[in-house]
Amino acid sequence: MKATWSRELPQIGLIALMTMLAAVTWPWAPDRIAVRWDLQGEVTRYGGKAEGLLLLPALALLVYLFLLVLPRIDPGRANYQRFAGPYNMIRFSLLSLIAIAYGVVHVWIRGYPIDVASAGLLLVGVMLVIFGVVMDKIRPNWSVGIRTPWTLTSQESWTRTHRVGGWLFIVLGLWTLLLAVERTAWALAVWVIILGATVVGLFAYSYLVWRADPRKMPPTGTLLTEDS
Repeated sequence: MKATWSRELPQIGLIALMTMLAAVTWPWAPDRIAVRWDLQGEVTRYGGKAEGLLLLPALALLVYLFLLVLPRIDPGRANYQRFAGPYNMIRFSLLSLIAIAYGVVHVWIRGYPIDVASAGLLLVGVMLVIFGVVMDKIRPNWSVGIRTPWTLTSQESWTRTHRVGGWLFIVLGLWTLLLAVERTAWALAVWVIILGATVVGLFAYSYLVWRADPRKMPPTGTLLTEDS
């Protein structure tokens, strides 16, 4: 999959904006900056100025470079061109998540009141919904998507698992958005149940579809046994 300026410039722009914001804020930023909050929005750890202002821009740059190179080193790289649009959406969404989280940190530094826990949950919820929307458009590869031993060796298992997974991710994302508003014990408990059901359910479903697929392929270097 070839990189194009139309895809890369918006992502490079986000990293550049984060870097500029760090440079502008550095001279007057406090020596101790909050870097972690709990679900109640209370600060649980402070870091130094370098960690508070530079960690997230550095993380954004590393994520950008890794996802840029990934299609070139993935053994299934030939398929990336078939889902170039969804892959670019995932890349841009991840960088946007980091950039907005960085913006939340700067709002806190400037002393404006902000519910950091709700903001974080809203970001995660939106991200999960985006992943769910593009999930069934991801084509078989070794690095992106729902990768189980069975989705990686069966086209049918890959396709059907990602279709079901897309809806489950959307449900999980929507409940995360609700949790951002209703941060109660019961809402959190339901979120944990949905998360567990999603992970276990998709794992089991991918196996059941694989088991019924007559065109499944054995892993490289192995042979199917007679009872497979």
